[in-house]
Amino acid sequence: MAISNLLFKSFPPLHEPKLTIQTNRSYDYHSNKLSLWCNFQCKNRLKTDNSTTPRSKQPSLFKDQDYKVSWQEELKRAYPFEISSTHKREDEEYLQELVEKRCVENVRMLIVDSVQHAKAGHGGMALGMAEVAYFLYGNAMRYNSRNPKWFNRDRFVLSAGHGSLLQYVCLHLAGFQSVQIEDLKRLCKLGSRTPGHPENGVTEGIEVTTGPLGQGVANAVGLALAEAHLAARFNKPDVAIVDHRTYCIMGDGCSMEGISNEAASLAAHWKLHKLTLIYDDNHNTIDGSTDLTLSEDISARFEALGWNTITVDNTQGNIQAFKNALISAYSETKKPTFIRVKTRIGKLSKKEGTSKAHHGTFDEDDVKQMKQKVKWDDREPFYVIPMVYREMQAQTDLGGRLEEEWHSKLHYYQSKYPEEAAEFKLLLADGLLPGWESSLPKWSMSDPVDVTRGYSGKCLNALAKVLPGLIGGSADLASSNQAYLHNLGDFKQPDSPWGRNIRYGVREHAMAGISNGLALHGGGLIPFAATFLVFSDYMKNSIRLSALSRAGVIYIMTHDSIGLGEDGPTHQPVEHLAGLRAVPHLLLFRPADGNETAGAYKVAVANRDVPSLIALSRQKVAAHVEGTSADAVEKGGYIVSDNSVELPEIILIGTGSELCLCEASANVLRKEGRRVRVVSLVCWRLFDRQPRDYKELVLPSNVSKRVSVEAGSPLGWKEYVGDEGFVIGVDDFGASGPYSEVFKKYGFTEENVTKTAKSLLSK
Repeated sequence: MAISNLLFKSFPPLHEPKLTIQTNRSYDYHSNKLSLWCNFQCKNRLKTDNSTTPRSKQPSLFKDQDYKVSWQEELKRAYPFEISSTHKREDEEYLQELVEKRCVENVRMLIVDSVQHAKAGHGGMALGMAEVAYFLYGNAMRYNSRNPKWFNRDRFVLSAGHGSLLQYVCLHLAGFQSVQIEDLKRLCKLGSRTPGHPENGVTEGIEVTTGPLGQGVANAVGLALAEAHLAARFNKPDVAIVDHRTYCIMGDGCSMEGISNEAASLAAHWKLHKLTLIYDDNHNTIDGSTDLTLSEDISARFEALGWNTITVDNTQGNIQAFKNALISAYSETKKPTFIRVKTRIGKLSKKEGTSKAHHGTFDEDDVKQMKQKVKWDDREPFYVIPMVYREMQAQTDLGGRLEEEWHSKLHYYQSKYPEEAAEFKLLLADGLLPGWESSLPKWSMSDPVDVTRGYSGKCLNALAKVLPGLIGGSADLASSNQAYLHNLGDFKQPDSPWGRNIRYGVREHAMAGISNGLALHGGGLIPFAATFLVFSDYMKNSIRLSALSRAGVIYIMTHDSIGLGEDGPTHQPVEHLAGLRAVPHLLLFRPADGNETAGAYKVAVANRDVPSLIALSRQKVAAHVEGTSADAVEKGGYIVSDNSVELPEIILIGTGSELCLCEASANVLRKEGRRVRVVSLVCWRLFDRQPRDYKELVLPSNVSKRVSVEAGSPLGWKEYVGDEGFVIGVDDFGASGPYSEVFKKYGFTEENVTKTAKSLLSK
């Protein structure tokens, strides 16, 4: 079905249509949370310096007089000297600065209480970055806590995931139902909504799962890439329906991990100017001061990569400097922005500024002194100043209004640009056009032989015509992986940001992390990431996080065995299939021919909350091995051929290019009067999920003579061949030479499979 057919499909309305439309403009909402600054849409409580309105006629910064009085009483308690004079008590801008300071102190006290109550957690980074996080959630970011999945919200990623408590506190104060006070009390507890590191499948309001340092930086680049790509495809001169920013907080550890540099290099190359990376420069990691291991100027490194770099000294809690840095970031239209924020880890604690503050509880004297410093010593744990909720609530109220306006824009857009609107709404639904599966190629036995990576390339390009969200690329191996979408352009700013091919260069790790961001953006994109299977080692942590995060990335891994031949053992994957099969939830397919390759794509695309990995050959195989089936792939394993009337004498089990060896051997044995079954075990995990009766049908328990044939590690195969079966595998690193000779060296020939089968049958 062509994309143009979307015009004839009705979609449920996303929102009650509005009669008026206000397109790109500046905002000015008069409340205690003042205006979105120009088109940058950054909330700024204070009037901009160029305001021409006399102070006496400016609207009040406080909602009402009672609210103002309540704050004055609280501030008098906390800062008696600072508001001792009548003039200071009535200076609303000065009072607002103190209000922000007091809100931040409340954030810090919630952090301390949570760590002490849990007797666990990482309080150091959270205490040091409290001003930054409070300002982001309380002023800068556009979101609606009543509808956390609103499409045009700003995205926030905590790459320094050990500081999750800081995000949990902000989510609670901002009104997200996913984090209540009781959830803060259950920090790190089994089954809680506040795990030790942020998990997007556990806590609403968390965009991506982070923890392994640097991953979040790559995720944020993926989120920003998704925004830039979709904006280029759908925005019009008179109305922008894709217009949001991505914020990410990283730490010293993130700056050291290679994935962050790979991803940052791409972000600058792609000119992702709506990405703001905030570096918590607290000079500490777990082992001690960063002086132990780090000498370079991180800001200079990012500047060399092509970022707009800004330094802010927040060691004394200077929120205004951070505000100004954000305004500078919003003004930048060609580069992503790197804001280096100098902080003090463990702020207020006697461990402040040292690695001891990184994690763990505080002793009683330390807690007492911290509370005394901020005039909190007579308050119960987990106390929240009532007005703090109202401060944050104003941001949610604003987000609600912005969401309503966005729906009005979308209604206007739909009336003026119906074809683009249909495609956009399809993407927001799930990106899957009804009947998309029928676009996958079908092969017959008469079709010419090809490598399975070749069949994969044909499947990708067929799918690209009916799946508008399909986007991806290769780590400098597009032609070798055959993972390129023809006639759909390369993503490149400013020339072709609408392009659906992504050039990652030799950056496998960042490619995988960025793909997770693309998958979790919520814009209906279906990312694929391609390289050689042996290089999955570079990507392993990101692949694991794909599974943990429920990110439906499609990993295309070619050159899947010693069958790649001449490049030798450095490039011949052996242990990789076993290691990747061990990743929970990951669907690993090793198709034997063109039709199984199509079947693998059918399952991979359909499962949008599960990552898939398709391992593909360099050597040629039949387009259609007799008996294989695209539809049967969803079972994970199935009978390819069987000459038995009832039960076979022996079962030959194969995957990938070795399935044809099983079939060839079976034909020899059958001519000798043997009853032989051939089984394709294309995806172990899917087969393991099948009902017991089905598994018994395919692999009868009373047929103990079994041989598995796979040009990889034998690890795991005993589960399927049993104690009396035999595994033909590779327990070495392979060898350099023509693939047929390498296969022969390790026993991957029809003759050896037949010999092994006869040996079992003779027992």
